[in-house]
Amino acid sequence: MAHKALVEELRQIVGKANVLDSGVDMQLYQYDAYLEERRPDAVVFVNSTDEVAGVVKLCNKHGVPFVPRGGGTNLSGGTIPFKGGVVVEMIRMNRILEIDRPNLRARVQPGMFNLEFGNTLIPLGYQYLPDPASQKAATLGGNVAENSGGPHCFKYGVTTNHVMGLTVVLPDGQVAKIGGKAPDTPGYDLPGVFVGSEGTLGICTEAVVRIVRLAEGVKTLLANYDSIDEGSETVSAIVAAGMVPATLEMMDQLVIKAVEESIHCGFPLDCATVLIIEVDGLKDDLEIQTQAIVDLCKSHGAREVRVAKDDAERAALWAGRRGAFGAVARLAPSYLVCDGTVPRTALPKILRKVAEVGKKYNLQIPNVFHAGDGNLHPLILFDWRDAEQKARVMKAGMEILQLCVEMGGTISGEHGVGLEKIDAMRLVFTEADIRSQVLVKQAFDPRNLANPGKMFPLPEEVRRAA
Repeated sequence: MAHKALVEELRQIVGKANVLDSGVDMQLYQYDAYLEERRPDAVVFVNSTDEVAGVVKLCNKHGVPFVPRGGGTNLSGGTIPFKGGVVVEMIRMNRILEIDRPNLRARVQPGMFNLEFGNTLIPLGYQYLPDPASQKAATLGGNVAENSGGPHCFKYGVTTNHVMGLTVVLPDGQVAKIGGKAPDTPGYDLPGVFVGSEGTLGICTEAVVRIVRLAEGVKTLLANYDSIDEGSETVSAIVAAGMVPATLEMMDQLVIKAVEESIHCGFPLDCATVLIIEVDGLKDDLEIQTQAIVDLCKSHGAREVRVAKDDAERAALWAGRRGAFGAVARLAPSYLVCDGTVPRTALPKILRKVAEVGKKYNLQIPNVFHAGDGNLHPLILFDWRDAEQKARVMKAGMEILQLCVEMGGTISGEHGVGLEKIDAMRLVFTEADIRSQVLVKQAFDPRNLANPGKMFPLPEEVRRAA
């Protein structure tokens, strides 16, 4: 369809001011937090489910691809308009529609920031537990698309464990409500299919999510180690002892230094790694849990274990962890965030292997990650203006994912596949496995218009012929 005609029809649906198509505007929407860029044909700001449905119907009518986008924080290229088309910008759909305290449910729009939603619940005595480190800028719709995790996912699970129902606009523009407030909805688990589908099955316009009461008490600990192995072994020891802390987070020396210089949160600069451990629950049990964890940390080589004495000190420790990705910008102009997962017991070995990959490709790779569930985030530092460096970074990233798989893990803990990991899908899936997922995509989106070019590699026979 001719570009100007498409833009005019879009403006008839959402209003002239809500459609962008200038060259400068398209540059702003041709990238996310990954390393690739593709320019869209238009960007449409939507304000309601009806507007989303109207835009998608128009795209379906004319065979134009569309990509939903929120805060643009995606780390695997999921919101890059790989085949052009229309970017459907959801950021203005950012309201809490309902907080149903008796049923422990809330109904929210996808453009709401994760942190803003959580902060709204706290004065009411509730919390929403999925909490990605990017929660200041990450939207709930993006969390649904990527099945995001965060520090608290070790104890409480990832986004799919907290989404009960969705309102979705299907690729033909029809609106469907799947799941709902009640558990165990009959039929297929369609919310489970949509969560983590990365916008390839349609666009979420509302989510019914689980909220929970705030814990009666919380204790946050910082354990310092002179070796990464000792910190990693402590993680396994805590879980083996039958304890499930709310969080088990880990940073290495390079990240600690960057964070401390940026945020000044009290991390020691002369240690190899730190563990941030948080326990929550009934106040009567917290002291026992905390002391047991302190003892385990010390018995596995911690030279110091500090328990935050008040909310301010606890907030400072978390500011350091949540600000780690931003602080690492001090170390290099760019970095690729890897996202692989291994069994907890493999942490010491995989971290040594990551260091070897860095030496092999002459790249610095600091580490910050969710140690409790073995979700690694090696940050491969480079200068994006240097094409040769970027090529080495991409090879190093794929090698790290392959190592994760070889150690019994997988290629993503929470950032999704997007563009980045399409080739890595064959590390964990057979051709038949991939085909079964593609069949789901084709059932919902036979014209391949919903975020095309993401998640799935070309069939083997097509790849051989290319």
